[in-house]
Parts: sequence; C-alpha cells; structure tokens
Amino acid sequence: MRRRFVLAAAALVFLLLLALLVWQGSFSFSFGPTNVAETIVLSAVSTVIFLLTVTLAFMLFRAGVKLYIDRQRDREGSRIRSKLLAGALALTLAPTLFATLFNYTVLNRTLDKWFTQPARGIEVNLKELDAAFKKEAAQRVQAQADWLSLLPQIHDAAQNGRVDTAFFHDICVKRGIRQLILNRTGGVPVLLYQNFASPVPELIRASAVISSNGNNIGSIEVSSALADGPRQKENLVARYMNEQQQLGGRKKFYQDTYYLLICLLTLFVLFFAAWSAQLLSRHISVPISALLRAAQEVRRGNLSTRVNVGAIDELATLVRAFNEMTGDLESNAQELEARRRFTEAILQSIPTGVISVSTDERIERVNRALASILPEDSVRFARRLEDLFNGEDLAEIRYLLKRARRTGAAACQLEMNRESTVLHLAVTAASLQEQRGFVMVIEDTSDLLRAQKAIAWQEVARRVAHEIKNPLTPISLCADRIARQLGRLPLEPETRAILDECTTIIQQEVETVKSLVDEFSQFSRFPTAQPVPADLNDIVESAKAVFAGRLDGISISYDLDPRIPPVMADREQIKRVIVNLIDNAAEAMSDSPVRELLIATSATADVVELSVTDTGCGVSMSDKEKLFLPYFSTKERGTGLGLAIVSRIVNEHHARVRVEDNFPRGTRFTVEFNALPGGETQTVSSVEESSPATLKT
Repeated sequence: MRRRFVLAAAALVFLLLLALLVWQGSFSFSFGPTNVAETIVLSAVSTVIFLLTVTLAFMLFRAGVKLYIDRQRDREGSRIRSKLLAGALALTLAPTLFATLFNYTVLNRTLDKWFTQPARGIEVNLKELDAAFKKEAAQRVQAQADWLSLLPQIHDAAQNGRVDTAFFHDICVKRGIRQLILNRTGGVPVLLYQNFASPVPELIRASAVISSNGNNIGSIEVSSALADGPRQKENLVARYMNEQQQLGGRKKFYQDTYYLLICLLTLFVLFFAAWSAQLLSRHISVPISALLRAAQEVRRGNLSTRVNVGAIDELATLVRAFNEMTGDLESNAQELEARRRFTEAILQSIPTGVISVSTDERIERVNRALASILPEDSVRFARRLEDLFNGEDLAEIRYLLKRARRTGAAACQLEMNRESTVLHLAVTAASLQEQRGFVMVIEDTSDLLRAQKAIAWQEVARRVAHEIKNPLTPISLCADRIARQLGRLPLEPETRAILDECTTIIQQEVETVKSLVDEFSQFSRFPTAQPVPADLNDIVESAKAVFAGRLDGISISYDLDPRIPPVMADREQIKRVIVNLIDNAAEAMSDSPVRELLIATSATADVVELSVTDTGCGVSMSDKEKLFLPYFSTKERGTGLGLAIVSRIVNEHHARVRVEDNFPRGTRFTVEFNALPGGETQTVSSVEESSPATLKT
C-alpha cells in the first residue's frame, strides 16, 4: 500500500512538472526553427532531455533517500550498496563530464572557424575577382569604342548624317555589341544599333570621341554584355555568398542544436550509468545482505537458516558454500545435541553427584543426584563453590582443584555436617583441557562405610561369641558341681548361705553371658533377605501386634497412606526393622514427660517412606554418625545391636535409612524403599488408632 502511494505521488508530481513546462513555453529558445521538421526535431529532443532529466533526478533522489534511511536504520548491505552506487556513478560521471566539456570546446572552436575566417576570405577574394573581371570587360569595351571612333563610316555618319545600317549591324553582331549610339556635335543622338531581344544581362558601357583633323565632330557610346560563362560563375559565387551569410545568421541555431544533442547524449550516458549502478549494486548487495542476515541468524543459534536469493558467478558460489556450511553445522549441532542429551541422561541417571566448575570457581552445571547428597536448597541456588562448601571443606576442595590442575586428576575423602547427619563423601576432581575448568564427582560413601563397619563387627561378633561361649559351659558345670558338693558337706549355715549365693550368682551371670553370646551369634549369622512384592501397610499392621499392651503410657498414632505402591520386602525382616525402631523409640521416651509415637507411610515420586517419630531425648550430632554401628548404644542396658540389625536389613533390601531431629523434640527414623513400577501415588490420608493424642509433625 505504501509503495503504491509513493508511485502515485511521484507520477502526479511528474505530470505537474510536465504541464508547467508546456505552459511556460519551455520549448522556446533564443533561436527558432525555420520549418516543420526542425520544429519536430527540437521539440522531440527537448522533451526527451526533460524526461531524462526528471527521471534521472527522481531515480537518484529515490536511491539517495532509500540509502540514507537504510543507513540510519543500520540495515544489512546499506553501506556496501551506497559505496557501490557512489563508486559506479563517480567512475561514469568523471569521463562523461570530461567528454562533454571536450565536445563543447571543440564545437565552439569549429563553428567559429566555419563561420569566420574561411567564409570571409572567400568573400573578399570573390569581390576582388568580380572587380577585376568587370575592369577587364570595361577595358575591352573601351577598346572597341576607340576602334569604332576611327572608322570612316562613323566619321561620315557624324559629319554628313549618312548611316550605313547594314554595316553597323554586321560589326555589332560580330563584336558582341548590344547597343551603339552616335552623338553628333550639336545634333540629336542617332541610334546606330540595338539588340535587346534576349534577356539583357549586365551591360558594360564605354564612350569615345570622334575627331577629324583635330576637330571634335561627335562621340559614340558602346554597350556590351558581360560574357555568359564568367557571369554564371559570378552568380554561383553570389548565391554561395548569400547562403554563407544565411548560415552565419543561423550559427546560433546550429550551435544550440549541437549543445542539445551533447546534453541528450550525456543524459543518456548518466541514465544508463545510474540504472546500471543500481542494478549492479542490487546484484551484489542483495546476496551479501542475505548472507549477513543469515550469519546473524547462525550467530543467534538458528542453524536451519538458508540463503535463498538469486546470485551469479562468485556470489552464487559463496551463497552455495554458505548453505552447505550451515547444513554441515546443523547436522553437527544435531549430532552434538544428541550426544549432549545422551551424556545428560547418563549424568542425571547416575547416583553420584557431578559438578562442572570453571577456573574461577563458578558452578556451571550440576546433575540431579547432587541434590540427594548435599542440601537441596543450597544446590538449587548455588552459583559458586562457597555456596556448597564452607570453612575447612572449601579449603580442602580448593586444594583438591589445585592438585587436579597439576596432575590431571585428584581425589580426597571429605566429612560434611548436613543438617543433623554427618556425610562421608568421596570427591574426585579432573582438570579439563585448555584451562576450561574442572569436573568434580561426589559420592556419598556413608552407607558404604556403615556396611564395611557392620561387616567388620559381624566378624568380631562371630569370633567373640566363639571365644566366649567355649568357657561358659565348663564354668556352668563347675558351678552346678560346687552347688551339689556344698549340699553334702557339713557347713555352718552362714557359710552355706554365702556359698549358695555365690554359686547362684555364677550361674545367673553365665546365663546372662550366654544370652549376650546368642545375640552376637544371631547378628553374625543373620539370614539372607528374600524380598517379594509386599504392602508396607500390612507389614506395619502385623508389627502392631507385637507391642499390643506392652507400651503403657505411650500414645501411638498411625498415619498410613492406603494408596502407596507395593515394595520389594522380606515381610519378617521388615517387621523386625519396625519392631526394633519402635523398641528404640520406647526406650528413648522412658524419661520423657511427653510420650508420643507416630508411625507413618507415604509415597513421593518413586519412593515409599516408612517413618517412626518419637518425642524422646533425641540423638546428638556426634552420636548420629555411630548410631547404626554394632555395639554402640546410649542406653545403660543396651547391646547396641538393634539399630545395627535395622541398618543391615535395610541395606540388603537396597533401601536407605536416615535419622533426623524431630521438632520440638525427639527423633525421626525414616526408611526409604524403591516403589515397584505401576504403583499409584495420590493424596495421603491418615488412619489413626484410638489413642489419647495424635503427634503432629
């Protein structure tokens, strides 16, 4: 729409200028044509000149305005297009103006020579020649007059008046005399001969005195015509001179006409040059502009862009090479993207945490597993290493990176306090080539260390049980034998009472040691788990029966999600886990003023959780690290095997157990099981037994 409006406005302006030109008599010159042909030629030439001038001016104005707007808007190709147009016009304008000035100068000098020196010289020479010819003719006629004045017939006619007409006729015809007049002294002129039958040319007259014996007796007048040949040439010369004078008078006409032709030729050359320059600049700038736009798209990451413009010669080769290059880049980028996604999938699926770190300790990328090792909030908002590590841990990490830069790879063991637990981390750092940063791999070895310690304690328990159990039987037998022998001996009652008490104590303590050895043996020979698909809520329900009526003074609440997916579990061993956790919680709340116990199940994503929460005395930070080790207990009569058995069973089920502080007081033990595929997780609902209170967590 805008383009049509511009074209309509340009056409209207052109018509107005053309009408103004006609109205003001723009075809009027200081010289005028003398016939219709000259009028048509001059009108056509002047009209074409005007049209070319207006068209050329409009073309250059439009091109200049467009280039100015494009350069102000910093459009692609505007600068090279303006330079190409200006260069082409300059290369054309310079020789054109030089040729025009040269033609103008040569024309002026040539016309001046044509209408000045040669023509004037010929005119002077012709006039001199004409005068000499007439002088010669006059002398010839005068000689004839002198000759005739001496004839006796002339004397006789002058003295006596007798005229011999035939004689004078013959003489005049032979001599070419057109008229012969005799003037007698004191008498009337006598016409002796006259011949004006044919057209009378220019006559040459001469006279001579007739004398006789020294006396003047009259005179004669002779008139002869100029010769026809010289006269015709004289007429030709006169006509040439007349034409030359007319040409000299029309010098201005021819001069201005040639000027118009030169101007027309110059405008044709400039118009063709401007049109060719625009065409050339378009042929060059359009592909270059398209290449620039495509290059910017490629820089922004759009590798699917292609240049679809017409181009010739080397520009066509350049466009084709660019399209092939972008095609190769796109295919390479797709391949790299596929590799990146594959690598990303691997990084996100592995259980170890991965951190990409720049040389200035900026965190560039982390995988999902890192949030399960380190605090999730700190991982989500971490931008630098100090956001994840602090204090001695950060110093250890920095030292590790220095070693990795020097040796290529380095590893260390790190202990970190995470909320209420202590993490044992194995950190490995590898330096990337060309100083592009580091890759850190962080693995939580807490479960591995606990498993290693549990295995070590199992071996210890086996050996201790073996070494202790061997002497217990002889000791017990000896105590029985002593008791029997004491009954046969006559002893004082007081002595007998003391000995009986001693043997009884020996037997009781032997039984105590036996029970302890049995527990050791049971821990070292714990049966292997046989997990099958099971409902965790059913296992909790079966474990409730074990403590029925045995947890006096403790308010038990249940928050079991009925829609949790099934898990792989050995029912008896998981039941033992629940029993041990409840027993541990009951022991922890023995001296607590508020004794509330919450057993809950829930599902999040692909994990099913079992939690046992108490309001007991809690666990200190230093004890949490050793809580699942065999034979570690904070209770006076505890064996330290209950939570160790829990940890072992959980590990055999490929599950995880963690201990956390409960607020405002107490402890929460959480066991995480992997849900079986196809399970459904929805809103948690609570099922509570009739109890005095419900613990809110």
